[in-house]
Amino acid sequence: MVANNVLRKNNGHNAGFLFVNFGWAFAVFAGASLAAPSGAHLNPAVTLGLAVAGKTEWGDVPIYFLAQMLGAIIGAVLCWATYKLQFDDHPEPENTLGIFSTAPQIPHRVWNLVTEIIGTFVLVAWILLSPVVKAGDGGVPDFGNSALGYAGVAFVVLVIGTSLGGPTGYAINPARDLGPRIAYAFILPIRGKANANWGYSWVPVLGPLVGGALAALLFLVLPTAA
Repeated sequence: MVANNVLRKNNGHNAGFLFVNFGWAFAVFAGASLAAPSGAHLNPAVTLGLAVAGKTEWGDVPIYFLAQMLGAIIGAVLCWATYKLQFDDHPEPENTLGIFSTAPQIPHRVWNLVTEIIGTFVLVAWILLSPVVKAGDGGVPDFGNSALGYAGVAFVVLVIGTSLGGPTGYAINPARDLGPRIAYAFILPIRGKANANWGYSWVPVLGPLVGGALAALLFLVLPTAA
């Protein structure tokens, strides 16, 4: 989505931030739907939140983390391959890191961290706390918010992006940020590319993990956890 928006000589050039938000939201829907047999473990922050909440085995967490990172790196390489000609033609190759990883509009590590914690907290709290489908009167199902399934998560990601995503680009997923950053720095042959901004790279990793864990702790102290 970001490459389509940023790189010139393609049909999505300059479509805008809202265009990117919609793309990310429904990419989550597509990816989570395909990964449904695993419980849709695409995001280390969600995986951590589910483990803290007792909904995922701790022994599975490292396996999910590794798969998520590898998937993110491969996805970055495929993005580059798709837009290879546009990358070659781009007049500002030093400004291409933002296609792969996030960066704050106003750099301030503490407040950037807070932004990522809040955004991820919203996502994981929705996943854990949304009412599930129950049998209502006469056997008629009582559909809660989570009955929307992965489409519901897509809408939440869209809301996070459009309301909380402006300050930092809303990584809300450590693998989604760090994996492509690694690919950008060490794998992708982009002409004239900038450094990978490693000084900021820990923020979109730590922030989402903290946000996911806090959402799980909230889940555990609320009556719904029973």
